[in-house]
Order: sequence, then structure tokens, then C-alpha cells
Amino acid sequence: MSDRGDPPEYLAATPFVDSDAPAVVAFAARVCAGEADDTARAVRLYQAVRDGIAYTPYCDFRSPDTYRASACLARGSGFCVAKAALLAAAARAAGIPARVGFADVRNHLCTPRLRALMGTDLFYFHGYTELHVGGRWVKATPAFDRALCERFGVLPLEFDGRSDSLFHPYDAAGRRHMEYVRHRGASADVPVAEIVATFEREYPGLVAGRPVDAPFGSET
Repeated sequence: MSDRGDPPEYLAATPFVDSDAPAVVAFAARVCAGEADDTARAVRLYQAVRDGIAYTPYCDFRSPDTYRASACLARGSGFCVAKAALLAAAARAAGIPARVGFADVRNHLCTPRLRALMGTDLFYFHGYTELHVGGRWVKATPAFDRALCERFGVLPLEFDGRSDSLFHPYDAAGRRHMEYVRHRGASADVPVAEIVATFEREYPGLVAGRPVDAPFGSET
């Protein structure tokens, strides 16, 4: 993956950041209605994806729709990569260059159920979004919705459109939370084949299992 390229290269629709999907176009138009400033529109889109789409790691990771922006919007839920793709797609639909970034992170507050399924607390290919606003690229992480954060006692990640919004190293009680282990860079589209291959190798129990119907966090 490459983090190079001019901003206009990150305005076109791709198979998974499908910014030309009618539902994504309508979503972006509704969220950005009445606002002309790109930074303010980026913040609106971030908040709409963060809180309007519920986070869940219990997905069918072999299904392409698990990673596709329009499918995430239709479901109203998704894991970090899908939500990052949706934010990127909505931004592109609004005329804001956007790409999807990836990092490996260690979640020190991983739930017992998820840790058992994964066999680790290391999350490969955690997804976030990079938006080009104010003449520069800024990172935005819309993964955890406000309701989920309240259940876990984690501070919701805010985004002002001017500085990077990355996971907090500690939660509201001072416990260790997220640790960035490796930054993988950013790309115009989601590298689904590479992600699936990595998940199948590292998380066979999670990939082989059926998606869990219960909302994430309800087991805590």
C-alpha cells in the first residue's frame, strides 16, 4: 500500500470505497446539507459514521460486503475497516479527497469473548480514514460509536478536522487501552484479499465462526 499521491486521486469511486453508490451519495448530501466549508463537512461526516453506524467485530470476514462502504451503510453496523471505508466514501461523495489507512493495534481492553475467538489482543489491519482538508491529510477513526464507548467507559474519539484523531492509549479510568504496534500506510481502496488472508492465518477461530447476533460489548 502507498500513502503517496495527489489528493484528486482519492476522489474516484473504488470497489469497496464505493462513493458513487446512490445510498452513499444521498447519505453524504443529507449530512453535509447547508454547510460549504470542507472541514466542517468532514467533521459532520465523521460524527455521522461514528455514532450512526454501530461498531461490531462479529462479521463474516470472508464476505466482500463486510468491507464495502455501501453495504456497511445499509446494515447500519460494521467493524473498523468497513466504517473507515464508509467515511472515506461519504467524504469522496462530498468532494473531499479521502483514503483508508491501516495499523496493527493491541487492545488492552479486549473483551473475553473476542479474545477467545481471536486468540490474541492484537488486531491486524485496524482501519481508519485519512481526509484531505485544510490543505493537509488528517487521520480520523470513526470505529467506536458513542453508545459503545459509554458501555466500556472509554472516551469517545473526537475529530475537529484539523488534527489526527487516533485511539486513546488509556481509558477514562486510566487503564491501558489501545497501543499502536505497526502503521501500514494508506490506500485508495480496501485491500480485502490481503486482509482476509491475514485474518484466516491469525484468527482462524474468528473467521470460521458464525457472526454473533448479540451487540458487541453485551458480554461485558
